Amino acid sequence: MPASQSTVSDLMTHTAIAIGREASYKEIVELLHEWKVSAVPVLEGEGRVVGVVSEADLLPKEEFRREEPVLPDQLDEASKAGAVLAEDLMSSPAVTVHADATAAEAARIMARKGVKRLPVVNEVGMLEGVVSRSDLLKVFLRPDEELEEEIRQAVLAELAPGARLDFFVQDGVVALRGPLRDRALVPLLARAIRSVEGVVDVRMEFDGAVSPA
Repeated sequence: MPASQSTVSDLMTHTAIAIGREASYKEIVELLHEWKVSAVPVLEGEGRVVGVVSEADLLPKEEFRREEPVLPDQLDEASKAGAVLAEDLMSSPAVTVHADATAAEAARIMARKGVKRLPVVNEVGMLEGVVSRSDLLKVFLRPDEELEEEIRQAVLAELAPGARLDFFVQDGVVALRGPLRDRALVPLLARAIRSVEGVVDVRMEFDGAVSPA
């Protein structure tokens, strides 16, 4: 089975921009602008992550600039509109990930929690780096030749040894065709090839009939 499983440690930015609880609103905005990031972790003590201030935490100050009635479901945002320090602006507890988590696990956390960046922490919550959506997309930069070699050695050699299948990879899309006696292998092959990091899509055609991937 595919051996390529990038971890967060392989992809993250090890030198992370962070702030303390007393960082001011304007200081945070300046940092986000200067470093072209959408959020910064908030640290205390020797570097333990206690929260994150994101663009979403900062926007209420603009949203509630005018003195208009606040609806019940806007109370949390309205309270942040009057905040000026990181400890009052931050979302806490922070959504974090460990360095040994896989890229897929980190992507699932981001999707489930609706965040763009995750502080990477050790077992006691100390900051080790930050991983972003763009970091996770690095797996799709793998060359087609590298994908072909892994699919040949780690997928076809295991699941379909001896089968005379032709395949090629172009821009991350894998095309596989040829005679295949055991059609029960089709979903297994598709799943295994998709699990290779960097594969964008799988197209399969056996004995002239397109098989669902």
